[in-house]
Amino acid sequence: MSVIYNRVALIGLGLIAGSMALAIRRRGLAAEVTGYARTPATRDTARRINLVDRVCDTAIEAVKEADLVVLCVPVGAMGDVAQEIAPHLKPGATLSDVGSVKRAVIDAVQPHMPDHVHFVPAHPLAGTEHSGPESGFATLFDNRWCLIVPQDGADPHAVAQLQALWQGMGANVDQMDADHHDLVLAVTSHTPHLIAYTMVGVADDLRRVTDSEVIKYSAAGFRDFTRIAASDPTMWRDVFLTNKDATLEILGRFTEELFALQRAIRQGDGALLFDYFTRTRAIRRGIIEAGQDTDAPDFGRTKKDG
Repeated sequence: MSVIYNRVALIGLGLIAGSMALAIRRRGLAAEVTGYARTPATRDTARRINLVDRVCDTAIEAVKEADLVVLCVPVGAMGDVAQEIAPHLKPGATLSDVGSVKRAVIDAVQPHMPDHVHFVPAHPLAGTEHSGPESGFATLFDNRWCLIVPQDGADPHAVAQLQALWQGMGANVDQMDADHHDLVLAVTSHTPHLIAYTMVGVADDLRRVTDSEVIKYSAAGFRDFTRIAASDPTMWRDVFLTNKDATLEILGRFTEELFALQRAIRQGDGALLFDYFTRTRAIRRGIIEAGQDTDAPDFGRTKKDG
């Protein structure tokens, strides 16, 4: 593929940024990729593994003359980072992000954007429970979805260029309104993560089942809860604080469903349980048929992705 941006700057060098850098390099999508991370240890690791073409010691240095700047930091930190780099963004540059919440990111970042910069929020629906610069891999986005959330009056060329980059990195791309995005993700990601954290917490509190038994006899269901619950705590704290309304709405619906299942179990209503599980099984088949997972044992996960 041909070069889409001359220079891309990645602010934050964790799983997503690292995978972006490797995916861009794989297809030659940028002439240069610069990167910045807050801690010297992370920057040193990124330099050691040659994650990007140039690791910078400040965010301001990293964004200098960049055609695309991508905020890959926790959503709670994006406003402060945007404020810091805004005066140093190249005229005509595009600023984007990878946050899993969009309305709060837009509200935090947009006020700092100069008129000469295109702000095009985005969210790649890909990841693992691992974090840090060494956790990235070039194929993370292959056949996954990236949702682009253009604002009213967004520059069509800037949006198309960002879309081309994500497609070049292997992703399928769709566009979505910010509020609808946050509701969709509350259903598909945020509330399931909260439930996973809760289930693992319940196991930790249930003293009649020992820690060694939980670890030794973990069946697939609990094991996969622990995989989700191992995700970065800073990122998920910020997600729940910034997508509060949608998450609470879906959590309320979940609680109602849970009470209905409790009642069915208590009353021995096997027909309700069977019908319920049949409907939910169909959703699983739909995910497999859409190519977003595999029906292979252990969900087809490799050692690399968890």
